[in-house]
Amino acid sequence: MLPKVIKSEERYQGRAFKVRVDEVEIRPGQVARLDVIEHTGAITLLPLDDEQNLWFVRQYRHPARQRLLELPAGTLNPGEEPALAANRELQEEIGMRAERLEELASFYLAPGYSSELMHVFLAQGLSASVLAQDEDEVITVEKVPAAQVMGLVQRGELHDAKSLVAILLAARRFGW
Repeated sequence: MLPKVIKSEERYQGRAFKVRVDEVEIRPGQVARLDVIEHTGAITLLPLDDEQNLWFVRQYRHPARQRLLELPAGTLNPGEEPALAANRELQEEIGMRAERLEELASFYLAPGYSSELMHVFLAQGLSASVLAQDEDEVITVEKVPAAQVMGLVQRGELHDAKSLVAILLAARRFGW
């Protein structure tokens, strides 16, 4: 039997997420206050071109106070299908479209406090197709040979969990 939500109160509504506080009866007679970030979900892309390069973006991440090397990613619009968001983000972030998109996995980023479900897509058959970047993004695109990507992981040069998970999924599949 799942715990019962006794009360739920929205505390903040932002562009990308909501924050609420839930009172939950986790077992009979025991109530806990839980902070929850309500998120529409997101996608991460593994853009792999015909020359076996992975396409990354480097962008400033304010909470981390640094420019991080990451795989292209983005938030789902309310009601948006993950594959549609994947195509949109691919065009916005690296100026490409994919002939083939394959969902490799989905996982919760931080299920202890967030509902954000991340969908990982392999994008192949890349061709130029540009959409304007979001106004809050300053992105540079970097290609890394797939054969060298595990070196980035092993040297600790990637600090982004979604990128690490996606790369490890692909490494197992492709034998990197």
